[in-house]
Amino acid sequence: MFPFLFSFQNSVIVILILLLTIKLYVEITKGVCKSTKRLDGKTIIITGANTGIGKETALDLASRGGRIILACRDLKKSSVAKDDIVQKSGNCNVLVKKLDLASLASVRQFAEDILKNEPKLHILINNAGCGGTKQQYTQDGLENQMQSNHFGHFLLTNLLLGLMIRTAEKEQENARIINVSSDANHLCRSLNFEDLNFVRDRMAGTFLAPYKIYGTSKLCNILFSIELANKLELHGRAVTVNSLHPGAVYTEFGRFSSIVSTIMTILVSFLKTPKEGAQTTIYLAVADEVANVTAQYFRDCKIAKPSKLAQDSGMAKKLWDVSETLVRLESHEKFF
Repeated sequence: MFPFLFSFQNSVIVILILLLTIKLYVEITKGVCKSTKRLDGKTIIITGANTGIGKETALDLASRGGRIILACRDLKKSSVAKDDIVQKSGNCNVLVKKLDLASLASVRQFAEDILKNEPKLHILINNAGCGGTKQQYTQDGLENQMQSNHFGHFLLTNLLLGLMIRTAEKEQENARIINVSSDANHLCRSLNFEDLNFVRDRMAGTFLAPYKIYGTSKLCNILFSIELANKLELHGRAVTVNSLHPGAVYTEFGRFSSIVSTIMTILVSFLKTPKEGAQTTIYLAVADEVANVTAQYFRDCKIAKPSKLAQDSGMAKKLWDVSETLVRLESHEKFF
């Protein structure tokens, strides 16, 4: 009896030490943006900026004097977020514009509005996303997670690229495109360009399908960043493109899946706050030391390595071509 109790007690102690070690490691390695750079006169678009790390990013950049455009699907929720950001930052130059990434028509309408009413665009932060949602298809015939996380941002970026290039050339300062990805890119072991909508995938319709699709969409964020950066460099354009992993963050992201929500609740002590999760995005938006850095993947405000698949430039080029077709990018919408 006593040996069992002794063994059990030791096991508990070992587990507690392990958990405390993990917690300490997470705290020590958290990246923090230390830049005090102002953004007066700069226009910044942030998708999905009404909650979580998107809202925290918007609040920080608004506090630096930037003109912030919250590009969101839920206008009522976004209006509340806007009021909160204005109150806390003291910056009234915060706008809300409708953007539903799960609708290519909405993406085009949003871009048309921006091109008509905004004379310049310095920073585009593709932050919005969903994860763990039931496999379903949008009105455009694309898988919902793939469109919300990748295809929608791919189209949006292409439509706004000309404005960003003109802004950068006029002000002689690099414009910045930032794609919020995730270390979940490691979940994707292969990329089937013939079935990016997971219609024929062997996991289609199964319990694991949403998580495989999420990992694939995050891989696509990185590959898209690489290919866009390569195209811009080849054409000598002053726009940088980088992607990042924000970390495991306790946000409303769990609303997309009860399983994800439960896991996040259990692990809340080991997760970053939204403010902490926004640090790498903010760093890439303002830090002078990354003004000329492009085609990189960041974690905790430092360059990191994504999966081997995410470093394949040939795959990045192929994804670009397939994405152009699936979002039906018209010739007048193409910059390259």
